[in-house]
Amino acid sequence: MAESTGSGTTAGEAEPRLRKASWKYVGPGIVVAATGVGAGDLVATLIAGSKFGYTLLWAAIIGCLVKISLAEATGRWHLATGRTLFEGWRSLGQWTTYYFAVYVVIWGFVYGATAMSSSALPLVALFPDGPSLKTWAILCGLLGLAFVWFNRYAVFEKAMTVVIGMKFLIVVYVAIRVAPDLGNAVAGLVPALPDGSLLYTLGLIGGVGGTITMAAYGYWVNSKGWTDITWLKVMRLDNRVAYITTGVFVVAMMIIGAELLHSTNIALTSGDRGLIDLGKVLEDKFGAVTANLFLVGFFATSFGALMGVWHGVSLMFADFVERLRRERGGAAAADGGNMVEEVAAGRREKSAPFRAYLLWLTFPPMGLLFLDEPFGLVIAYGVLGAFFMPFLALTLLWLLNSSRTPQQWRNGILSNVMLAGAGLLFLVLCVQQVRDLPW
Repeated sequence: MAESTGSGTTAGEAEPRLRKASWKYVGPGIVVAATGVGAGDLVATLIAGSKFGYTLLWAAIIGCLVKISLAEATGRWHLATGRTLFEGWRSLGQWTTYYFAVYVVIWGFVYGATAMSSSALPLVALFPDGPSLKTWAILCGLLGLAFVWFNRYAVFEKAMTVVIGMKFLIVVYVAIRVAPDLGNAVAGLVPALPDGSLLYTLGLIGGVGGTITMAAYGYWVNSKGWTDITWLKVMRLDNRVAYITTGVFVVAMMIIGAELLHSTNIALTSGDRGLIDLGKVLEDKFGAVTANLFLVGFFATSFGALMGVWHGVSLMFADFVERLRRERGGAAAADGGNMVEEVAAGRREKSAPFRAYLLWLTFPPMGLLFLDEPFGLVIAYGVLGAFFMPFLALTLLWLLNSSRTPQQWRNGILSNVMLAGAGLLFLVLCVQQVRDLPW
């Protein structure tokens, strides 16, 4: 038997035979689409539509192309090298470990409270005589914990497919209901920058659907059982489905913002509560049924993001801990493929680090539901979060142009242009986010 190279190629074979792309394999892309677009993304798109109508529609489309490039690079690294993304980061030096260790602890603590609150908001609006916001938030956190704890990737993927179906149908239905102006929508595909729109434009291109879940995509690819380069075409189709779906969400929300808010000069509350405002606008215009449907879509969006982070980032944390454990035990494992195979076999989902991070995402953040977030924590969370997307884009650019990746699977010109452009865009957004923090 020929020796495996860990990239889907065996000695004596110049090029592996790639599997044919097929819709029946699509799955991890559905998960990343359901996770990556949260309530905050919907509000950002709504506000852009309310301020500038359809003028920035082109930016939403470019944003989807940027995300397709980033996620493709993440998936290609996992498949081409037989190594996980954290193993790649580790090969760049210990500084990546220090950054990720601090980031994943602080980010998870604050995000846990944010995700639970966001999921609770539409439930409070749907059931005004029911439990309080804090009670709903705690219940959502516990439900997410229980679901991810007791299920494996296959069941998780099916649940996320239901979530994405609900989001897709409801948001598109509301967009159709508000009767989009197709002429203006088509005109919005032509790049233009109205006065005061630069930051909104950059946010649409870089912010919507751009979170740590893009890094988790490679882990979900492996969890699906795709562990070598023969799955490359399948992964690329799956990834395109993910961000075309994301694009539809963004366009639909921009239509809603342009038609319902821009034309009537209605302002939304900042943050996730802006979606509650939109629900009231929909109720006034179309009745309680449409408004309640939208709130159900709001819940699906928020709770889908919660479940996705609970699973995907816990997988990344478990991989992080396992890599450090092996190194300290003298088993650095030159054959990095073992790590990928363990993810594919579901061993990470049963591991103590996976479950420990699940608990970290769920219980400590509940304390923040009853307290104002401490000033220092807000600053640390904002700075670390702002740096993550440029960190991801630029480290992928580094990894996929080096000898760490087999020659035939390294970046081409288009991939390099897209990743370099994404890195520059995210650096600009990073600087802006840091400047906007309440120093």
